[in-house]
Amino acid sequence: MQPPANQIDVQNFLNEQPFSRYQGLVFAICLSVVLLDGFDTAAIGYIAPSLLAEWTLAKADLAPVLSAALFGLAGGALLAGPLADRFGRKVVLIVSVVVMGAASLAAAMAGDLTALTIWRFVTGLGLGAAMPNAVTLMSEYSPQQKRALITNAMFCGFPLGAAFGGFLAAWMIPHFGWRSVLVLGGVAPLALAALMMISLPESARFMVAHRYAVERIRAVMTRISNAAANAASFTMHEPIPSGVVEGKEGLALVFSAHFIIGTLMLWIAYFMGLVIFYGLINWMPILFKESGVPAQQATLISALFPLGGFGAIFFGWLMDRYNANIIITIGYVLTAASVYVIGLTIGNVGMLMLAVFIAGVIMNTAQSSMPALAAAFYPTRGRASGVSWMLGVGRFGGIAGSFLVAELARRKFGLSDVFLVVAIPGVISAVAIAVKQFVHPETRHGPIPAEPLGH
Repeated sequence: MQPPANQIDVQNFLNEQPFSRYQGLVFAICLSVVLLDGFDTAAIGYIAPSLLAEWTLAKADLAPVLSAALFGLAGGALLAGPLADRFGRKVVLIVSVVVMGAASLAAAMAGDLTALTIWRFVTGLGLGAAMPNAVTLMSEYSPQQKRALITNAMFCGFPLGAAFGGFLAAWMIPHFGWRSVLVLGGVAPLALAALMMISLPESARFMVAHRYAVERIRAVMTRISNAAANAASFTMHEPIPSGVVEGKEGLALVFSAHFIIGTLMLWIAYFMGLVIFYGLINWMPILFKESGVPAQQATLISALFPLGGFGAIFFGWLMDRYNANIIITIGYVLTAASVYVIGLTIGNVGMLMLAVFIAGVIMNTAQSSMPALAAAFYPTRGRASGVSWMLGVGRFGGIAGSFLVAELARRKFGLSDVFLVVAIPGVISAVAIAVKQFVHPETRHGPIPAEPLGH
């Protein structure tokens, strides 16, 4: 039976309309959130050499403060997804950004390592809650045929923010001290939160799924196109795989029998990817400095690694046209090879810069594509939980990566051996995504029959 002429299917509407300025505004705000997330997350690695000098610390003393934000990131992500699936993406996103900014300002005033560690943990709570909700919100405002491209373009702001933080820190620290980096990481999110309260909409898909008033949904959809001005109701059709109990949402859906294998494989892949990312971003400045590279140059070379995130835009384009699981599997295989090569170039600064940049492009391209893969895997009723738990569990990989490289340094591994060990998780990530493809084969033949959600 055909729907009434004045009833609009939200996703079909987004698919059929040109990408509007209003969707561009959502993209810009979510990109800004992710950029700041990357900046704040990586900031501690860039100020680490200054902490060693100012507070007379040993390298091993840095492990707790380097990992504190990562514990917070994990906790924030695990909490925020279920909250966003229940209360909405917008409110959770704004609160997270406020927490991120306020805690970073508090960290800038820390007088000792313990206080800095505590405030970095709280900063991490905000960072961890913000990222998955930005990904989910942008995904739900994207046309289906360009969803991976748009989501990846937004998410690649994370490594770009981390890289920008490195270049900025290399300039700011000599002029204003290490605390200035944390002050900037606090003021910018608070300013962005004020803008979000005024300009950011709730997800239209979420509003339909939770039966918000028609007038509220129509007000948002009309900002995208006037074609929605006369809509009397809104609906949404989503595939309901066999074996999924009707009415399940949030974590109950993510852990249901149909999704559990894919969920675990996403977790493993993202976890191992962050073992590589954080193990290198936190320790490369110190490792390179100890190998004879001047401190400022070591920071700048290390900043080339996260700069490579722009490659995710190309992967997004590929994922919208071909099998996304296979594309990302190839990316992780190449990640393992390129990270290993970094350890072979120590001693030649020019080759080291090139190797770090190429490895960063490949590694961040694969890793930055994972949220789009997860967002496409889960339906609206569990999307925020699915994406956030992948990001949250994955953050423990960041913790493991920091401690892994610290332990390798303590055991006096040679630099080439350190990079060989850090390359192995790339192979594990590739295997995990290959298993996901085997259990949940991706097809390009259109959606399976679905039940409507509407209001």
